[in-house]
Amino acid sequence: MRLFENANFQFVKYRYYAYALSILFILAGVFGLITKGLNWSIEFSSGVSARVNLQSLDKQVPPVEIDKLRGVLAKNGFKEAEIQFVGKQEEATFLIKIRSLDKNPDSANNTKDSLIKILQTEFPDYIKGRDMNTEVIQELSIVGPKVGGELRTQALLACLIAMLLIIIYVWFRYELVFGVMAIVALLHDVFIIVGIFSLMGKEITVQIIAVLLTIIGYSINDTIVIFDRIREDLKKSRTNDYTEIFNRAINETLSRTVITFLTTFFTTGALFFFGGPVIHDFAFGMLLGLFFGTFSTIFVASNLVIEFFLVSHKEKDSLKKLTKKK
Repeated sequence: MRLFENANFQFVKYRYYAYALSILFILAGVFGLITKGLNWSIEFSSGVSARVNLQSLDKQVPPVEIDKLRGVLAKNGFKEAEIQFVGKQEEATFLIKIRSLDKNPDSANNTKDSLIKILQTEFPDYIKGRDMNTEVIQELSIVGPKVGGELRTQALLACLIAMLLIIIYVWFRYELVFGVMAIVALLHDVFIIVGIFSLMGKEITVQIIAVLLTIIGYSINDTIVIFDRIREDLKKSRTNDYTEIFNRAINETLSRTVITFLTTFFTTGALFFFGGPVIHDFAFGMLLGLFFGTFSTIFVASNLVIEFFLVSHKEKDSLKKLTKKK
């Protein structure tokens, strides 16, 4: 199946318009990071995450409303607590996340003790006759500032190691300049996604780190397909202008790129619209990654190689080495 027969879009000729769009999103991300910073989730900072069931044994007692629970926590000093339903509303099961800004190692434990005391004091009718540690508080996670900081460092390190291994792979398979520009395109994708999350105040969770690593793999796979086609076309037409060959390679792989994007987009879109609030941010990050990953594959990675050749005037040596490699 081919969507674009004999496509001849001028991706190289109009690359500067794409650069302008990229710079616009990058500047927006920089603004978000400077003004708002990153909203690290509890896993990467410090605090308490608890799954709490407030369904009374007495059927005459009405279910707890989420606004009432939010108001009670705010009244007791937890105005920034994040609360959401888990499952059906009538089951009165809530996921409560309370971030601790105190760097004291015992701050998270103090938050846990405060939460238990609040539930016992403010909701006695819902706790009566039930075990506090198993039936009311069904799950409880405590993250101290030291552990949160270590997880944050490891998450960033995972992304950097992935990119380093990719540049080594592309360097040996193609040319160093191709590997460097592929990584620049990946950094472009990751930075824009993180910047948009910063602007919107969305949490950077473990799931979002998984999104970034997934998009790194998705984007580099698409880029490698174009690099392969560039190498094959260079072997066939070495005397032609290399900018024309680059543009032809992008057009020849355009159908594959778009089909891959659409099939993944529809699946991820279904998760975004029908997957519920728990998976919403994950799906949103994936949608952003699919869009910008495909954009950078078509408009950024290969075109940056051209920019390097125009500045360095080393295209003959690089392309000669590229076509000799197997």
